Amino acid sequence: MERIELHFPASGALPAKALAGVVGSGDLEAIFQPAAGGKLQVIIRSSVDGGHQRWQHLFDRINAARPLPAGRLDINDFGATPGVARLRIEQVFEEASHV
Repeated sequence: MERIELHFPASGALPAKALAGVVGSGDLEAIFQPAAGGKLQVIIRSSVDGGHQRWQHLFDRINAARPLPAGRLDINDFGATPGVARLRIEQVFEEASHV
């Protein structure tokens, strides 16, 4: 079990808390909580060790495509592929944009 913590500058804000996905075989859940301040804190708990660089690259790609919101994003990963991980992250941000 690995715990990874990442921090990114945030240039956006989302109004609501949100949850996307479920922890299960080959999937993950993403839980977003908005917060004041100009950063996004990402805490990843993964069943797969040695994934720091993979997660860093994934968030670099997401950040290049869209502004990251300020707050905290908890990710509980059970071996999701990068494609599934990105889908869940995009879903949780989309859900948090709705009040």
